[in-house]
Amino acid sequence: MAPADDVEPTLIPDLAAVGAATTLLERLLAIGIALSACQDPDQLLDLILQSSRDLTCSDGGSLYLVDRSDPQQPCLRFQIFQSDSLPSSIEAPPPLPLDRHSLAGYVATTGETLNLADVYALDGQQPFQFNASFDQRFNYRTCSMLVLPMLDQTGSVIGVLQLINRKRQAGLKLTAAIASEQTQPYSPDEETLLRSLAGQAAIAIERTLLQRSIENLFEGFIRAAIKIIESRDPCTMGHSERVARLAVRLAEQVHTTDQGTLAIYQFSSAQLQELHYASLLHDFGKVGVPEAILNKAQKLHPIEQQGLHYRLQLLQQQLQLEQARRWLAPTLTEAMQRAGLEHPADCAWCQQLGSEADLETTIARLQRAGSLLQDLNQPQILATPAYRDCLAEVEAELQWLASLQVTDWDGQVRSLLTPAEQEKLLIPKGSLTEQERRAIESHVQHTFAFLQEIPWTGPLAQVPHIAHAHHERLDGSGYPLGLEQAQIPMQAQIMAVADVYDALTASDRPYKRRVPIEKALQILEWEARDRKLNDQLVQLFQQQQTFQVLGHRLQHEESSLIG
Repeated sequence: MAPADDVEPTLIPDLAAVGAATTLLERLLAIGIALSACQDPDQLLDLILQSSRDLTCSDGGSLYLVDRSDPQQPCLRFQIFQSDSLPSSIEAPPPLPLDRHSLAGYVATTGETLNLADVYALDGQQPFQFNASFDQRFNYRTCSMLVLPMLDQTGSVIGVLQLINRKRQAGLKLTAAIASEQTQPYSPDEETLLRSLAGQAAIAIERTLLQRSIENLFEGFIRAAIKIIESRDPCTMGHSERVARLAVRLAEQVHTTDQGTLAIYQFSSAQLQELHYASLLHDFGKVGVPEAILNKAQKLHPIEQQGLHYRLQLLQQQLQLEQARRWLAPTLTEAMQRAGLEHPADCAWCQQLGSEADLETTIARLQRAGSLLQDLNQPQILATPAYRDCLAEVEAELQWLASLQVTDWDGQVRSLLTPAEQEKLLIPKGSLTEQERRAIESHVQHTFAFLQEIPWTGPLAQVPHIAHAHHERLDGSGYPLGLEQAQIPMQAQIMAVADVYDALTASDRPYKRRVPIEKALQILEWEARDRKLNDQLVQLFQQQQTFQVLGHRLQHEESSLIG
């Protein structure tokens, strides 16, 4: 074996260099992993710039993205700025034209890298020039710059990474006086390294932009779906959006509370998004409910109102004709006798009308019944004092109307008031029969069936189940499954509070009037006391005044503001 002194120097490994290269490779791999894991676009850009500066000991840097939304005027939009020596919260500069006149524009246009030892040493022969206004404004001195294109997988430039002033000493704050002494050019190795990092960063940005595009597309689909719902039920315009805002805000407040059983609930950003989507889509199933029921403002459908009004008017006219016939009967009888004609027999139905006094009474009673029927057609009328205390008399009057018959134009004898109409007019609250109410309630099942068809990703997998349970009540009296508290997802319990509040305070609807905020909060308390709603959620809703997210204010607060 040859002695050690005879060994070729080039064959002796530089352990320090190998160690440095290994460390650098590990750092680059770690950065790549971090870029792949980052989902937030803003955090991703921050990570890209910070990592690039750390690898090159750069004092500052900025990042631009190409904007081609206007094909006629594509541009570079400033995204982020970092600096050890200057405040990072500078005012965003205007977009740069996508041309060769600026450093970033040249790199974005050509795809080339610019490695400049001193930007002030440019001789003017280049198509680009350095804009010194930034240095002048902040009393700074830019020396070395490395400007790199960020290329996607197709080789297209999607952004530009600018690194400023490679420092000789990390952590040093540069001033205009010492910048030339304390900075140095970027090495070819650093340029190669940063091109590799810029390529990884471009792929990561492309991925997050694609993800954001998909999210925006899906959000647009959801809002289009909401428009479909609201076009069928214009009275509820904006309801889904308001419920979503209330529910997400209340969930955020639950997340930060440290009192009661709510303290154990923590909601990630993905879970808040899950609640947001479930709230926006919670009423989508109403597309499966007939419009005649969905928009039913009064107890009788319009065609039923018209039919009842027609029969009532027809009967009154027939009675008046009979009344006139009886008045003229003696004269007609005498005239027919003189003419030798036989008098026709009275019809059986007319003979049942009794005396002329009875006939007069019946006509007057029918005229009063017209006003009664109009009143009873209103959704909340039986809860008013005028009718609440005389319900037996009202029922008797409807029974009398149901006993009357009218001969239609085709000779058919029909009931003046049908059993179905009588049942609807006696609905104690609201405008829906039990069958119609079940049809409305079926919208929850329709919503669930629709949402189940969407391939929700892992973090959003519970959207159908949250929306499915927003009408469940803690005591098991809700629908469609009659779940009890332990079976109802907390997000659905949150949405239930938001849904009830907005239903109470939304603008007037044909079948109900809006209530003041104070009254709505009192109703929420009653619902919580009866174990319909979660009492701790209702308390938090009141204490934190969650409703302010909609711009609502309590009356006493408004008065104090005015005062």
